[in-house]
Amino acid sequence: MGNVIRIGTRESQLAVWQATKVQQLLAENNFHSELVYIKSEGDIDLHTALYEMGVQGIFTRSLDIALLADKIDIAVHSMKDVPTQLPKGIAQAAVLERASYKDLFVFKNADVVNVVNGESLIVNEDASKLEAPFTIHNSPLTIHHSPFTIATSSIRRKAQWLNRYPHHVIENLRGNVNTRLRKVAESNWQGAIFAAAGLERIGLRPENSIELDWMLPAPAQGAIMVVCRDADVFCLDACGHFNDNLTALCTKIERDFLRILLGGCSTPISALAQVKADTIIFKGNILSVDGKEKVEVEMTKSGLDGSGLGTRENADLGVTAAHEILKRGGGEIVKGIRNATK
Repeated sequence: MGNVIRIGTRESQLAVWQATKVQQLLAENNFHSELVYIKSEGDIDLHTALYEMGVQGIFTRSLDIALLADKIDIAVHSMKDVPTQLPKGIAQAAVLERASYKDLFVFKNADVVNVVNGESLIVNEDASKLEAPFTIHNSPLTIHHSPFTIATSSIRRKAQWLNRYPHHVIENLRGNVNTRLRKVAESNWQGAIFAAAGLERIGLRPENSIELDWMLPAPAQGAIMVVCRDADVFCLDACGHFNDNLTALCTKIERDFLRILLGGCSTPISALAQVKADTIIFKGNILSVDGKEKVEVEMTKSGLDGSGLGTRENADLGVTAAHEILKRGGGEIVKGIRNATK
């Protein structure tokens, strides 16, 4: 390999932002690099729902192939898109410090928030205590009684939304961030769900959006992973300079939870590990696709050292939590999901 590190990236604005961020971090550590653009299957087919495409690796497969074919030296991924089992010959080189892990509800008009069954959609449990009239951006809110329709391509978001709002209608929404925002504006939907990190990184978070504090994120949501060939010592060393230990630990726990339960991002499985002082706080859940069934777990482990690496028991927290959720009835949900996809 030459002195210039070839960074593989998808062509979307968000993917290029992420790759450029890695390029900047490499430059800060005196490594030269260039961007190489590669299309993914997920970018080409914008009509089929992700969970109908055998989605595992749908946004990473083309980059993995280019990496193994020595067309690029490293690849940059949204970590939540990366399969829990990396392809043979590919290794995790770095995990960047995590941005927001939250989901956003982008509603159609900046001065309107819909209220259903007396419970506001605008944030969390406290919203149910609000009484009309409401205001946002100094404008009165409107209460709609027609069927409430939102859009998302995520089976996880769909299941959690239907668990909370079982009478709502969910439409499929595909495309990159810019395309999805345009589709929302042109549709008759009340709104759509997006990852906060994706919109915020490229400066596209609309004013008419609110964080869904009650919605647990996808494992590793908000994190960026860099991968390289497992024998490429040069790239492993280069990327190691900006690996964030705490984010790497938390996302490992979340992805272990996903791997033990089912293993793919096309499933209604959510997980979040956070570090407070020397303690890891983990929350996870699994839902049936229709949102009617839900099993959740919460665990804590203390004993992190100053590096954020922690003990083996800390690192295995996701595995422990997954086995606990299976005991609590999650196994039946997993079985139902598997039968539905056969």
